[in-house]
Amino acid sequence: MFAYIVRRLFAVIVMLLVVTLVTFGIFFAIPKLTGADPAALYVGKQADPETIEGIRQKLGLSDPILVQFWHFVTGIVAGRDYTGGGTTVHCDVPCFGYSFRTEQDIWPVLQDRVPVTLSLAAGACVLWLVGGVTTGVVSALKRGSLWDRAAMTVALSGVSLPIYFTGLVSLAVFSYGLGWVDGDYVDFADDPAGWFSGLILPWITLAFLYAAMYARLTRATMLEILGEDYIRTARAKGLREPVVIGKHAMRSTLTPVLTILGMDLGALVGGAILTETTFNLPGLGQAAVKAISDRDLPLILGVTLIAATAVVVANLVVDLLYAVIDPRVRLS
Repeated sequence: MFAYIVRRLFAVIVMLLVVTLVTFGIFFAIPKLTGADPAALYVGKQADPETIEGIRQKLGLSDPILVQFWHFVTGIVAGRDYTGGGTTVHCDVPCFGYSFRTEQDIWPVLQDRVPVTLSLAAGACVLWLVGGVTTGVVSALKRGSLWDRAAMTVALSGVSLPIYFTGLVSLAVFSYGLGWVDGDYVDFADDPAGWFSGLILPWITLAFLYAAMYARLTRATMLEILGEDYIRTARAKGLREPVVIGKHAMRSTLTPVLTILGMDLGALVGGAILTETTFNLPGLGQAAVKAISDRDLPLILGVTLIAATAVVVANLVVDLLYAVIDPRVRLS
């Protein structure tokens, strides 16, 4: 197991380097090929050529793309100094560069928004896992019943309705109409009750979509597992039905659920764009939308790298959980 973890960690590092290289090339190499000048984006349209050249030298944009990439990577792990116009500015670890719009260090901006996105993703994940998996298991055990048909109808509705629709409806009914919850986000340290109140609607809206998908997946997988020979053998040995379902069927059922959980949770940590935009949450998704509209390349790059890291790390954790959930993974 230790050797497997070491191999997976090495693969994670290599994958992140590849993602960083590709993303950096897209945001800084391709604009040059199309005639766009990142230095001009940094200083604005009204800047004179001398100012643009000074920024180009300060940010190292005149260096070869591989040299720029090396400086970017080393800046993330060791910090970086920007020298230009006789002054030197130090960017602390991890250094993702400076915003083209605000001229501020990218990392503090991302650092302020990561807790919002993590809170949204974690709370919604708990809701959709508990609700989706439970609904799928009960539907499989009561196949063809009224519960099964009603649950799958609701699940189909959840998959079909977009987040911005269900989000706006929930805001109109529970926040603006009934006044049960306050839609404004506050930090957990400042006001735990206000933090919960500001996230309950985004949690439910996001969980409704994912719980519907997980319920359908869990139901289909459970029905397939219940027809396996080892389940029939367990029942023939006289094991009680809760033991058959909980100890044998559920372990195999959770394997595909964990697979998509790693991808879904990693993507959400990278930024739930629609949910954060709908509920005006100051998270990574909202930052990405604003950065794209402002053509703020360093901020877009920073959000992209955090999203890629979240997906890779989430899938690593899922791979390690496979051995805990299903002993057959350890044997293989």
